[in-house]
Formats: sequence, C-alpha cells, structure tokens
Amino acid sequence: MSLNDAQQRAVETTEGPVLIVAGAGAGKTRVITHRILNLIKKGVAPHSILAITFTNKSAKEMRERVGTLLKEDKDLNIPISFNERPFMSTFHALGVHIIKENAQLLGLTRHFTIYDRADSRRAIKESMVQSSIDPKKFDPGTVLNMISRAKGDGISYLEYTDRARDNMEELVAQVWEKYDSILAKEKALDFDDLLLKTMTLLRDHLDLRKRYGSIWKYIHIDEYQDTNHVQYQIAKYLAESHHNICVVGDADQNIYSWRGATIENILNFEKDYPEAIVITLEKNYRSTKTILKAANNIIEKNLIRKKKTLYTDNEHGEKISLIVAYTEIEEARNIAEISRALIDSGTSPRSMAVLYRTNFQSRVLEESFIKKNVPYQLIGVRFFERKEVKDVLSYVKAALNRESWADIGRVINVPIRGIGKATVAKIMSKREDLLPLGMQAKISQFWKLLDDIRHEIEEKKPSEVIKFIIQETGIENQLRSGDTEDEERLLNVQELVSVAAQYDNFGTDTIEPAGQSVPTYVGTAEPKGFAGIEALLENAALATDQDELQKDKDAVKLMTVHASKGLEFDHVFISGLEQDLFPLKHMDEGEISKSEEEEERRLFYVALTRAKKKVYLSYTVLRTVYGAQRVNLPSEFIEDIEKDLLDDRPPAKPTGAKAIFIDF
Repeated sequence: MSLNDAQQRAVETTEGPVLIVAGAGAGKTRVITHRILNLIKKGVAPHSILAITFTNKSAKEMRERVGTLLKEDKDLNIPISFNERPFMSTFHALGVHIIKENAQLLGLTRHFTIYDRADSRRAIKESMVQSSIDPKKFDPGTVLNMISRAKGDGISYLEYTDRARDNMEELVAQVWEKYDSILAKEKALDFDDLLLKTMTLLRDHLDLRKRYGSIWKYIHIDEYQDTNHVQYQIAKYLAESHHNICVVGDADQNIYSWRGATIENILNFEKDYPEAIVITLEKNYRSTKTILKAANNIIEKNLIRKKKTLYTDNEHGEKISLIVAYTEIEEARNIAEISRALIDSGTSPRSMAVLYRTNFQSRVLEESFIKKNVPYQLIGVRFFERKEVKDVLSYVKAALNRESWADIGRVINVPIRGIGKATVAKIMSKREDLLPLGMQAKISQFWKLLDDIRHEIEEKKPSEVIKFIIQETGIENQLRSGDTEDEERLLNVQELVSVAAQYDNFGTDTIEPAGQSVPTYVGTAEPKGFAGIEALLENAALATDQDELQKDKDAVKLMTVHASKGLEFDHVFISGLEQDLFPLKHMDEGEISKSEEEEERRLFYVALTRAKKKVYLSYTVLRTVYGAQRVNLPSEFIEDIEKDLLDDRPPAKPTGAKAIFIDF
C-alpha cells in the first residue's frame, strides 16, 4: 500500500534482467528493500540474494530496512531462531569476501593487509626512489591516480606496460612494477586491487563463477550509473548463469567519471540484456515543486541521458534564494548568519548543509561558523585516517600479518622505543643478528608484544583487544602525559574502543550493529575469534566520507557536492556558483569538453536535489584562488533556472569595498 504503481511494478518484476531508472528522491531504497522482501515471501532463500551499493552508510541502511521489513511482515512465518539475511554490502566489501575465500589462488592468506590511500602513497614514493625517479619532480599522488584509474578500467600492469604511449606512462609502468613487488612482499592489496583481483578470479576460474552464481541467484546493484569497468564485469560474471540482475540508477546522477565510473554501463544495459524490462521512477518524495522544477531546468539541457521528468505531490514551497557577496569571506559570513537565524527560529542544525565544488572552499566557511557560534561538522576528515587511530589498528594488522612491513614500520617505535629507521631496514633484510644485543632485546620484546596481541585477538572480543593494545603498548600513558592535543588523541583512541564494541558479537546478531553482512563462507572456515576484528579492519579500510556523519551530532554539515550524494537536508546552501568554479574549469586546461560540461551540470543537479524545503544559491564578485584574486561571472547554471523560481527580492548588495580597481 505504501508503493506507487511504478514502484510496485519494480518490486513484483523479479525474474530476468531489470533496469530501474530511479530519479532523485524517488524512493529507490524502498523499492530495493521491498523487492528483497517480495523475493523471500515467494520462497527465495535469503542467502540467494545479493545486494550491492556504494557506501557503507547505504549498505547499513539497506540491511536495517530489510531486517525491519522481515520482522514486521505478518505474512512471513519466521522461526524465532531465524537470523539468515541476504548478502548486502559495498562492491569493495564483496571483493574482500570473495578474495578471503580464495586467498590461496592469489598467494595470500585470509589476513592480507588492505592498503589505504596513505599506505599506497608511501609505497608509490618508495617505488619511485627504487626506480631512481625523484618524488619532488613527479608527484607520487599523480602516479598513484594513474595506476588507480588503469586498475579501475581492468588493465593489469603488463597490459599497461604494452600500451604505454609516452614518457609519463612509461614512468608510471616502471613505478607500477616496483609497487606491485612491495604489495606482494607485504601480502597486501590496495583499494583498487579488491575489485581487480575479484574480477580476475571470476574471469579466470569458471568453477568460481559457477559457484557464486549458484549461491547468489538474485542480484541487485544500486547506483549502477557509478560503476566502473571492473565493477560492471564483476556484476556480469555473477549474473552470467541466470540473468536475474536488477540494476538501479540514474544517468542524471553520474558524477564520478574522474574515478573511472562510466555512464555507458547504465545507458547500454538493454544492449547487454536485450530481454531487459525498464521501469522508470519519476515521482519524487523529497523536494518541493519549486526545487524540482529548477532541477528539471538544469538537467534537460544534457543530451547524454535517459529522458525523464521528476514530479511531486509536495507543496510548491519557497522560492530559491540568490545571495551575492563581494568576496568569499563575505559569502561565508552571509551563509553563517542565515544559518544562525534559522537555528534561532527553531530549525535543527542537522537539517542543514552547505555544499561546495572543491575542498579549499571549506576554510573560510569554518571560520565564519566559529565566529557566529554555529555548530558544524566538516565531512571529509575521516576518523580512521587519524594518526593515533591508524597506529592502534596497525598493531592489529601487524599481529595478524607479520609480513606487513608498512604496519610494522609504523608502530615499531610507537611509543618511542629507540628503534630507528636503520634498525628497521636491518630487520626487514633479515639482518637482525647484526644489531647490538641491547637493540636485539628491544626487537624481541616488540615481537613478543605482537604475539600477545595475536593471542588476545584469538581469545577476546574486539573492544577488549583494542583496550589491551592501548594499555600494553604504552600509547595510553604517552597520550595522558602530553598536551591538549594529546588529550584529544586519547579521546580518539578511546572512541576506537567504542567503535570496536560494535563488532563484539559479530556473526551472532540478526542485524550486525556495525552494518556488515555476516558472510556465508564457501570454502575456508572462519577461525574462531577472528570474525569481529576482521570486520573492524575491513570497515576501517573501506570507510568513506559519509561514514563520518553522526546521526546524534546536531550540526550543520559542510561538504563537497560529491560527498553529499545520497543524502538529503531541509535547507541546502550551494556556495561558489561562479563560472570556472562551478562549473569547474581546471587551471591547466583549456575549454572543458562536452562530456565534462554535462557532468558538471549533473553535479549541480545532484546538489539541488539534496534539498527538501529550501535552496540558497551563492556566488562572489571576487574570490582568491591559488593566492590570486580573480573577478567572477555568475555560474551559467543560475541563468538556466527560470526567473520565477528565484526569489524576486533583489539580492543584498555586496559590501566590503568602495571601489574595485582592475589593472588590464
């Protein structure tokens, strides 16, 4: 009764390939969860259902909703002991699951290390030094991005080497070879390998494809427009034997081409599966008529899309406000003042968000929010990337994988034990016996500490393991005796204990509090005592910006438009709406291409459709970028919105200068 006709059809069409074109705010999560419920009510075993999405937050929400639907459905006769659930996770978590079950085929153990971005950058830098390439002359981040993009396109190191067309690509190939050697030596995979290795396992082993195809007979892929080539291939391999694949997405919200996502995957779905049924969800349940009309104004100018027009039964709502400021400082002050006024009138801070195109815009916003006493939360500073948190987790990883030299090197002198880099180099090269006896004793104590941690992991709950590490390593004592910043770091490692507690009963709860599905192991059995700590490490390695969102933190959210994908707020500020900033034109490029232009338009469409009640558009006359002030034109996007949708009151005149002198 809660579904509209199009949603009902999507829920009831369970056999064969289905493409659900779901507009922003059209209730796609509701459709996916009710579809899963419908499959189970039809007699499909829950473990035969696979649902993949892109963020831990979305996967957790999906699991919770399915759990609630199963619990509350009066037509289901479920035994009290029933706790079987579909496998619902992100693509990367699915990759970890498949790789762990088949680790031996890749020369790994179940406890392989997952490199985060910082680990990868360190290894790239080391690889460049080994290749006699100056990291100051060639940015390691750029090299890493090129390797990452190639892996996302399904290209191996050997293929990349054969295809190298210029000096830069030859340099990247040279570094990639050394990088792979470091990963292999440390029994590690980077973020992109989790997908690439999964694809190659399924591609090269027909028995694995058949095995997983027989387990997961009904496959759901959310945000299909954001899949890259490797994710597309994984989904295709898993659906190969039965074609029961339901993909949900919206070409108008494809905003990740810079990390390999290709809009062609959703546009060509009917070519891949000619028998596919296409269902379009156009009714929006989120935004006002005014906001939707503006969003339709924007997106209808794009040519690369499946045509649809969002509509709603919601009220017309307030007009869109246009705020003009003289500089970015004034813009930030205006946004902070409006936010403060909204809060004073009873609006909850958590129902508000300020969106911007690039991260550098957040600094002045933060300063103004502090001055105006507006509570805010900056999305993008990840908990698991804080040094002290990474130190504790590196102890766990080093205890599980004694070949993870990245983790051993990170913590062997944390807290300070007088063990320097030269000593670590000797240990890594198996020359520990050449060290002085006193140093050998220190190293021996460190190895014993790792053995003790390993024993704790085998016998204790994750929260107890983290407590043990904090206390026994000396990290707690060091932070307690430090300054104010150390006090904050101590609070962070104590918070890690609370995070770990969510995994204390992992594998036994009906719905995992950590938001991860309990894996159904096909081959290797899960060792006793390891499930919870492994799940914690996975969650830490695969965390995204959105995982920083705290439901109980009543604060205005500051984030990039990319980070806002999938979220919604009553009041949304879109700042920096200036030509060449949004839409963005990179400093070292000429005119942007047609495809880049359409993606920028899609990005603004995503920003608009995050809002439920009210949108504020803001731009400045002058903005300091890369240390230089530049004069701005308003974004073309503002001109694309029908004038009667904008607040007919004239925007406040910019202040802060009596005259502008421009030297031509």
